[in-house]
Amino acid sequence: MKKILLGLALAVGVLVAVLLINTLRMSSRQINSEPLEKVAFSDQVFDNLSKAIRFETISFSEDTPPDSAAFFGFHRFLEETFPLIHIRLKLEKINTFSLLYTWEGSDPSLKPIILMSHQDVVPVDAPTLSQWEAPPFSGSITDTHIIGRGTMDDKGTLMGVLEAVEKLLSEGFQPKRTIYIASGHDEEVGGPRGAGKIAEYLKDQGVEALMTLDEGGYFAEGMIPGLNSPVAMINLAEKGFASFRLIVRTNGGHSSAPPKENTIGILAKAIVDLENNQLPYKLIPPITDQLEYLGPELPYPNRMFFANPWLFKKPILEALNAHTTTAPTIIDGGVKNNVIPTVAEATINFRILPGETIESVQAHIESVVSDTVKVEPVGFLTNPSGVSSTDSEAYEVVQKTIRGLHPEVLVVPGLLGGATDSRYFQEISEQVYRFYPIRITPESMTRFHGIDEKISKDNYLEIIQFSYHLIKNFQQ
Repeated sequence: MKKILLGLALAVGVLVAVLLINTLRMSSRQINSEPLEKVAFSDQVFDNLSKAIRFETISFSEDTPPDSAAFFGFHRFLEETFPLIHIRLKLEKINTFSLLYTWEGSDPSLKPIILMSHQDVVPVDAPTLSQWEAPPFSGSITDTHIIGRGTMDDKGTLMGVLEAVEKLLSEGFQPKRTIYIASGHDEEVGGPRGAGKIAEYLKDQGVEALMTLDEGGYFAEGMIPGLNSPVAMINLAEKGFASFRLIVRTNGGHSSAPPKENTIGILAKAIVDLENNQLPYKLIPPITDQLEYLGPELPYPNRMFFANPWLFKKPILEALNAHTTTAPTIIDGGVKNNVIPTVAEATINFRILPGETIESVQAHIESVVSDTVKVEPVGFLTNPSGVSSTDSEAYEVVQKTIRGLHPEVLVVPGLLGGATDSRYFQEISEQVYRFYPIRITPESMTRFHGIDEKISKDNYLEIIQFSYHLIKNFQQ
């Protein structure tokens, strides 16, 4: 017995030693950067964003054509608001509504960069209008905020980049590296006719970019337990997006004589089975990068968990949502309360982890549900993006720009659960990153596509400052 207890004590001691050694080996991945001087911008930038919000450039669905009056009006507004851009840069309209600006660099040997954003916004639910501080397309300006649909997603970024470029032009700045500003018109419905066509056009022109930067990253404030510092999430990749329709067909019948398996029951079981048999959590890039960057900044015991994912993988991956998610979103069936329907349908949405595919998700569904359930893909589908690197010139420049303006901010790579237009640019760009310094808190996260969307004046200025210095830093 003593030998067994001694062996157990020794094993525990070894385990504790390994955990502590791995934890102590973790060192900060944060870099020091030369401080960057803040540039002065007038309050006119707030008025400009306010005016941009008033154009109702809404994407309703994949099949609804864009409102030409809204988009063309917005384009005229941009021409009037940024005269130097429209004199000095080349503007091409791709597929009528999408915009591609080209700022030619003086050194054609340098690979260009692509700065992205989108013009369109999501609709506003009419029943929620009373819950807005101001009408969603009023662009109302308060002492602290600009209010309206698109301030966070994504006209704030578009206008911020253009304000920065207009400022640089007014200072006589000439980039060495060519800069493309790409703004699609249908991101909110997948982007195939907007950013997708811009990417095709640039590919046909032989463009090979050093980096593409798009929305999808942010300053996270109060969102990571144990951290008081804001975290700049630079997302290296994004999950895929796919929905599948489950269809059950039977002979139906009278509700007074239900069959052993009726239509809605079969469908309900399929939904429950999928929720109970979800795809596994996986420790893959860029989750591994996230652990390496975030772990050293955490207090104990969280730092120990991140330093030893081989032992604490399950809770870490669950906290980071590192798997292909399963979400029933639509259900339909039945015509009368005493009639068993002949057809019932449900739509299940999946956000696909890198390493898995649309096809592998469909195979998973078919392996889980009954043979009586037909499975078919529906609507917009896209596979997960590739994973960009933290060991690149482009990542270093983005990181230095953030730290130069905000030395208190921790820069951490990550994985975006949603989808952006940037995925279309993987073939023409060495690296694709998703980040602009929009400040997100647990409270404001719900404003994306939600009620009372707004951005603080201070945060909007941070987007402009970041864009201004990022462009300059890429010319070194």
